[in-house]
Amino acid sequence: MAQGRIHSIETFGSVDGPGVRFVVFVQGCALRCRYCHNADTWDASAGELADSTELLDRAERYRAYWGEEGGITVSGGEPLLQLDFLLSLFGEAHERGISTCLDTALAPFTREPGWLARFDELMGATDLVLADLKHIDPARHEWLTGRGNANILDGLAHLDEIGQPVWVRHVLVPGVTDDDAYLARTAEFVSSLSNVERVEVLPYHTMGAYKWRELGLDYPLEGVEPPAPARIENAERILRATETRR
Repeated sequence: MAQGRIHSIETFGSVDGPGVRFVVFVQGCALRCRYCHNADTWDASAGELADSTELLDRAERYRAYWGEEGGITVSGGEPLLQLDFLLSLFGEAHERGISTCLDTALAPFTREPGWLARFDELMGATDLVLADLKHIDPARHEWLTGRGNANILDGLAHLDEIGQPVWVRHVLVPGVTDDDAYLARTAEFVSSLSNVERVEVLPYHTMGAYKWRELGLDYPLEGVEPPAPARIENAERILRATETRR
C-alpha cells in the first residue's frame, strides 16, 4: 500500500477512457500549459493524502455501473510524478480484476534505467494509456507548456516498443495547434506508431479559466475562442486518418 497526493475524484467519468470510470485526479504537474483547465493541480504539495487500498475500496462501490469496459483512470496533474503510488494502486487494481487507465502527458519520461524499470513495471499493470500530445513542434511545444517535447515523443516511441495500448489525445487550440501543417506532422508521427488504437481531438475550451483567476494568475489565452465545428471536423479527418494507415 502506498499513499498518493490527490486533488479530487470523479465517480462517474465518461470521457477518461473506455466505459464509465472512477477517475482519480492527482496533485502535481511540472508543465504549465497555457490552456490548462486544472491549474489548481500544479502544486505538488497541495491536495490530500490517500492510500491506494482505501481508494480502490471506494471505487468498488461503483463497480456495478462500469459495465464490461469501465474501471479506474488516474489523471491529473501528472500521475507519473507519483510512480510509487501508481504502482501500488494499479497493481492492487489488477489483483481485484479492475481495468486500469493512465492519463499522462509523459513529461517525466526518461530512459534512465532505474526510472524506466519502474515505468515498465507500471505498464505491466496498465491496460490503457491516454497520451496527451500537446504539440508536435518542439519550439511551439515549449511556448505552449514551458518544456520541450523530445522526451515525450521518445516516451511515445517506447510505449510502441513495448506494445502498450495507447489512445492519443490532442487539444485543438485556434492559432496554436489548429494548423493543417502541424496536424499533418502530428498525423505522420502517430502513424509511425503501431500501438495507437485511437486518436481523440479535444476542442479547446475556457471552462478552467476561472481557476487561474482564483490563483491570482493571468489566463494566457484570454480572448481565444473554442474552435469552430468545421475546424474540429478538419482536425479529426487529418488525425484519424492515421487509424487506417496502420
